[in-house]
Amino acid sequence: MGENRERAAILLDKYGNTILRTAFSYLHNMEDAEDILQDTLIQYLKSDTDFNDEEHEKAWLLRVAINLSKNKIKYNKIRETDELMEGMVSEDKEELSFVWEAVKSLPEKFVEVIHLYYQEGYSTVDIAEILGRKESTVRSDLKRARDKLKKILKEEYDFE
Repeated sequence: MGENRERAAILLDKYGNTILRTAFSYLHNMEDAEDILQDTLIQYLKSDTDFNDEEHEKAWLLRVAINLSKNKIKYNKIRETDELMEGMVSEDKEELSFVWEAVKSLPEKFVEVIHLYYQEGYSTVDIAEILGRKESTVRSDLKRARDKLKKILKEEYDFE
């Protein structure tokens, strides 16, 4: 393991800037790009891949960084809340009682995920565990709930 860490330190010196630039080109955010650099090196440490030469090793590192960056983009899109939900978080809760009334009119499975996500602050991973569902199902239910909620609020409250 010590040998791997030494090799990771060498790789960081040798390819760190390239990996960082690659991640940044996908994410346009230095903090996320630094996370990708770190995660790439962690993947390297976990890997027991035999590399043919330095070019193969570099290509492997960049492919990992690209894949992690794409995953981060998908994750960020899933976590993005629409403007309606942004407004809900920033507004005073008393003023938003009509929103929670609209939430209550949704099917039970949607009410659960909305409540756990926005009121309790759980991640989709945690919600999936709590409800015994797949995370992808929770994310899908959350999106459908937002869409239904937006429609209800537009119809009943002329909210855009």
